Amino acid sequence: MKLLNRAAFALLPRQPFAEWVNGLPADSEHDQDQDQSLEALRAEGTLYLIDEVFSEADFAAATQRHWRQMFENELSAWDEFADHWPADLSIELFNTWFELQPQLMAIDLSSNPLLLAPLQE
Repeated sequence: MKLLNRAAFALLPRQPFAEWVNGLPADSEHDQDQDQSLEALRAEGTLYLIDEVFSEADFAAATQRHWRQMFENELSAWDEFADHWPADLSIELFNTWFELQPQLMAIDLSSNPLLLAPLQE
């Protein structure tokens, strides 16, 4: 067991995001028969590691610094080419579409080494 020098955000979709996902045109990339209810989307969620934090203000600063990257990542998982993204991405829209649950500590229970695979440069 290893304590990572990271905190995290657990990002969970809210109803407006589920409605957007379910309003996307059918394509071969996503199985439209798959359950895309809010409950199913929230069951998956995404964990975003951030630098260590020491106060609520640090979490607020991390939100300000990373909201757009998280928002774009979540949207691109469903619409890779941004054809159906909302016109104006804002932190207010992000907060309407997603719930962030701050996580103070990240502990790695695996005995396997961490592998890094950058998604973007």
